[in-house]
Amino acid sequence: MALVAMTSAAGNLVKAVDRSNLDPSTHPGENFYQYACGGWMQANPLDPQYARFGTFDQLAENSRNQVKDIITNLGTNNPRGSIKQKVGDLYALGMDSVRLNKEGMAPLREYIDMVKKLTREGYMAAIANQHKGIAAPFFNSSVMADLKDSNTNMFYLTQGGLGMGDRDYYLENDANTVKVRNAYTNYIQQLFQLIGYNKVAAKKASQHIMAIETALARVAMTREETRDYSKLYNVVSMNQLKADYPNINWNDYFSVLGIKNLDKVCVFQPKSLAKVNEMLKTLKLDEVKEYLIFKYVDAASPYLSDAFADANFDMYSRAMSGKQVKMPRWKHSLDVPNTLLGEAVGQLYVEKYFPADSKKKMQLLVDNLKKALGEHIATLSWMSPKTKVNALVKLNSFTVKIGYPDKWFDYTALDINPEKSYWENVLAARRFQADYEYNQLDKPVDKERWFMTPQTVNAYYEPSSNEICFPAGILQSPYFDPNADDACNYGAIGVVIGHEMTHGFDDQGRNFDHNGNMVDWWTAEDAAKFQELANKLGAQYSAEIVADDIHANGAFTMGENIADHGGLRVAYSAFKKTDQGKGNQLIDGFTPDQRFFLSYANVWAANITKEEMLRRTKVDPHSLGINRVNVAIRNLEEFFNAFDIKPGMNMWRDPADRVIIW
Repeated sequence: MALVAMTSAAGNLVKAVDRSNLDPSTHPGENFYQYACGGWMQANPLDPQYARFGTFDQLAENSRNQVKDIITNLGTNNPRGSIKQKVGDLYALGMDSVRLNKEGMAPLREYIDMVKKLTREGYMAAIANQHKGIAAPFFNSSVMADLKDSNTNMFYLTQGGLGMGDRDYYLENDANTVKVRNAYTNYIQQLFQLIGYNKVAAKKASQHIMAIETALARVAMTREETRDYSKLYNVVSMNQLKADYPNINWNDYFSVLGIKNLDKVCVFQPKSLAKVNEMLKTLKLDEVKEYLIFKYVDAASPYLSDAFADANFDMYSRAMSGKQVKMPRWKHSLDVPNTLLGEAVGQLYVEKYFPADSKKKMQLLVDNLKKALGEHIATLSWMSPKTKVNALVKLNSFTVKIGYPDKWFDYTALDINPEKSYWENVLAARRFQADYEYNQLDKPVDKERWFMTPQTVNAYYEPSSNEICFPAGILQSPYFDPNADDACNYGAIGVVIGHEMTHGFDDQGRNFDHNGNMVDWWTAEDAAKFQELANKLGAQYSAEIVADDIHANGAFTMGENIADHGGLRVAYSAFKKTDQGKGNQLIDGFTPDQRFFLSYANVWAANITKEEMLRRTKVDPHSLGINRVNVAIRNLEEFFNAFDIKPGMNMWRDPADRVIIW
């Protein structure tokens, strides 16, 4: 449950509530997002290498440049096996375009030859092989905390197999979806031609793969359904798993994953797995081989020659997101060790860029926000005393992680060998991570583990451990500035803190107790009242047009919308306890309340392509930036008062139509 879907973009950081960010020609009561961010959007036209470019992305770009500075200064004579050697060599391999183009498809040949020799008896071993960090043909699997026993790890089987990521790309027929689907079909054909298939054979393979993925899409859960944990938690014994899905050779599957003596699993989407069980019996041998080859080549394509990387870009960046040109090679190359060796890079990052006093000041903000949320819960008119007690117990049980982990991830066993190809080394790192994940099955849940790296510009709430986490990367301007006035910090990082806290009480998080277990701690009446309020909030977002005649999806984005809504309310309450919040002193012509709301809006300033807006509406549980501002703030009386917004203005919302949940 992160603050935003990850992305990066270029640009220079600006201070919060910079007057040049504003569009003074727009009245705040007509379109507050345009008023607060219009100047910034005009000054930062969308670079064709990006699908979205915003102030959030500027901060991510700042972090990326800091990481670049670290990695490019590591030197070349680091001891073999050291962190510096692994990070530096992985980056250098990605930068060596001459070698990559010379190698062409050579790094794929051994795997492709192996798949071509497969018999039906080898299906599951090959599928499991890809599940170890490569791709998710047919379905997927993972190990994480048992939803009902947060101290114990469980094995999960989940729906997968969809290269375009969401079922709607296969099933809907609006103009943009058809365009993306056609591009995907052509992309599949192009990859097969790059690995040596003639045009006729490549086209036939693409038809087979589209048929497989479309069949999987038809039985896949919708985005909205996957938000309901009660529908996902389907625990079965191993004997029952084998009886329910007899065409899947589970012995081979778990053997390749290195998992023994498993007594139960959780099947998130039984309908999807049933379809896989059917397909593995009815599909022709060559069709399965083609599907497995495509999934492997698709996963490898960003790490191969320009021909493969360009095809990957044209599909996933140009057709799906509207990007026009590729990012510089150094950015792609940097992202690989920054992701696959994330905490190794993070350890170097915090040593250089994260001041110790930022952690102390952030902890104070968290404490203030926690106190404010507790007061909100205690005074809710729609919640009964019994449920309030449980909610307060959960709030006071939050684990707070700030900056960087106390215990760093150990990469000792991972070998990065510059004599091997780039893809072979990426594959080694991915398998290393996958093996680590699967090996957690026999161990208690590691509550000290971080799910983001320190250099990540984001934040998260994890329900199974009831924790909120704020990496060092986001604790920078314009989100967090130790020298800024309280209005700016509470309007930016304060809302982020409140956002993550409120995730513990959104439509998903509310189903978990203070220990991180999926337990119903609500009275039936309170649960019904919560759902009524949530539905009302969701309808506000669903009423918004994204592009053309496509509406936002208030049900899919429900959790993030509740978190934005709660984060704003709680951060504002905490801000009003500060000396600045209690007064009314103008700074640069703005009242403290105006600076609070302008600061909030400015962190979502962005330009975005139409294609990316439509893509995110399908796959991103976060609302678009304009809605995170204009829809969310129109539930706060304090916003209307701050900018003297009256009935008849576009931003006005009648009191009866406003929603207060937390």
